[in-house]
Amino acid sequence: MSLVHGFPPVATTDARLLILGSMPGQASLTAARYYAHERNVFWRIMGDLLGAGPALPYEQRLQRLTAAGIALWDVIAACERYGSLDADIVAGSVQANDFAGFLAGHPGIERIYFNGTAAETAFQRHVLPTLGERPLLLHRLPSTSPAHAARGYAEKLSAWSVIVAPDNAASAAYNRRL
Repeated sequence: MSLVHGFPPVATTDARLLILGSMPGQASLTAARYYAHERNVFWRIMGDLLGAGPALPYEQRLQRLTAAGIALWDVIAACERYGSLDADIVAGSVQANDFAGFLAGHPGIERIYFNGTAAETAFQRHVLPTLGERPLLLHRLPSTSPAHAARGYAEKLSAWSVIVAPDNAASAAYNRRL
């Protein structure tokens, strides 16, 4: 099995928050686009929150995110994986992205939002120990993947609204300051 490689970050130097997935699935890797699986609701949520919905061309969606101060990336730079699911990632093969370098080049990022548990777990295991004392707010959001259908769209949208209204009481319950 060979290594699967992710994408470069989508970010401008003035980004204020970072959304992290774990590793792109096969549909995304084939399309060379973040969240390309037709049943992944990430772009539908971004459409409802920021006007960056799936009806727009991909490049325009990315422009809407960056204009809103949002950076997009994945925790894992490369790994071995048998399928598209996070559970298919071979744990010993994980190579994390260079977050120390990325965050040094994006000093305005103070909040990191994880698209699901796998992204948060990989970040805590492979990245957090390398970051030193930089103050960051970390917040796990429900996965937008079709494999995580336990929550309906309305519930996911409500949880994800924290990216546009980070100071509400619901988000305070989930944030952790380092």
